[in-house]
Amino acid sequence: MTRSGRLFRDGVTTFALLALLGLLALKMNNRPELIQTGSFYVVDGDTLARDGDRFRLLGIDAPEYRQQCQRADVNWACGEEARKALDKLMKTGAAECRGSEHDRYGRPLVTCKAGDVDINGAMVRSGMAVSYGGYAAEEAEARQAKAGLWAGDFERPRDYRREERMAGGGDPLAGLGDYFRRFIGWDR
Repeated sequence: MTRSGRLFRDGVTTFALLALLGLLALKMNNRPELIQTGSFYVVDGDTLARDGDRFRLLGIDAPEYRQQCQRADVNWACGEEARKALDKLMKTGAAECRGSEHDRYGRPLVTCKAGDVDINGAMVRSGMAVSYGGYAAEEAEARQAKAGLWAGDFERPRDYRREERMAGGGDPLAGLGDYFRRFIGWDR
């Protein structure tokens, strides 16, 4: 076989392998989209439940239910208020929640809408949740308006959870686990 023939054969083989790998990657990323409509139970400011299943709102992080924040040096139950805010938004119309990804606990990550209202974005815009990878513009609006959490001092929900784990006798290596979860994209 001539040199040009071998180059052609090697090129075709390489192209075929790359095409096969591309199709395999596409198949692995082709997750069916979950669509849920109707009423949901609001667990906290970024978690919903329905028929025994829990759903996390994608792109946001709200205070934990028991979390306290401060306004004018006075504690207020920001976690409870975030839950109430989400409950109110979920009742503005027939909610539709969609998503195809899952968090590290196996919960579907969803974006919910009630009519034309993006509920995830509305939670951040109202200052009752912070952006967690998808609502930076809404968070900037809330900060500027000093809405919700931004009207005082608060601990970011992820930091609050980490401190709660450590205070509860958590694993001293949990911080290392948090680092690796963030590194591979499983952070919250």
